[in-house]
Amino acid sequence: MVDIISKIRYKFMVLKQSFFCFFSTNYIRFFCCISGIHVGEKTRFFGLAKILRRAYSEIFIGDNCTFRSGTTSNLIGINHKCIIVTHTKDSVLKIGNNTGFSGTTIGCFKEIVIGKNVKCGANTLITDSDWHLNDPRVGEPLPIYIKDNVWLGYGVIVLKGVTIGENSIIGAASVVTKSIPANVIAGGNPCVVIKTLID
Repeated sequence: MVDIISKIRYKFMVLKQSFFCFFSTNYIRFFCCISGIHVGEKTRFFGLAKILRRAYSEIFIGDNCTFRSGTTSNLIGINHKCIIVTHTKDSVLKIGNNTGFSGTTIGCFKEIVIGKNVKCGANTLITDSDWHLNDPRVGEPLPIYIKDNVWLGYGVIVLKGVTIGENSIIGAASVVTKSIPANVIAGGNPCVVIKTLID
């Protein structure tokens, strides 16, 4: 009896998510279309992500991407919706095909390029600026490049001026302050290389 109830609850949850995915995907696609934001084919939104484009800036989202913003759309625990924002008129944000985000915040002041097949775990933060640009202690924004097939674990923070090489894995709760080479596992605060991945 318990198994039957569990199966019914699971099927109900799947149907509920499918309905909200259909609604939120079409709503956000319409909003992005009128806001000059490119959203590729088969890109889906689970929950209402917040995507804001500053005038004259560029946001390009590739094909078959997934944005999970609902607290129940990912069982690891999303604390907030996906927030994707360009803050200056010349900023450029590009997201490659087959990339997934769960409660991820991206704040782009200059340039952020995320490659193909990138996994951004729950509650990750990617920002190319120190923010508060009118404060004299703050440096200039610096671009971020996250190469193909990178995996950012739960709660990872990627800060300005960083490049993460292809196929690398960044451990949960790491703070990436310096570039990480390709094909490694890295972690910690500050994030350092732990081991090299063997082909």
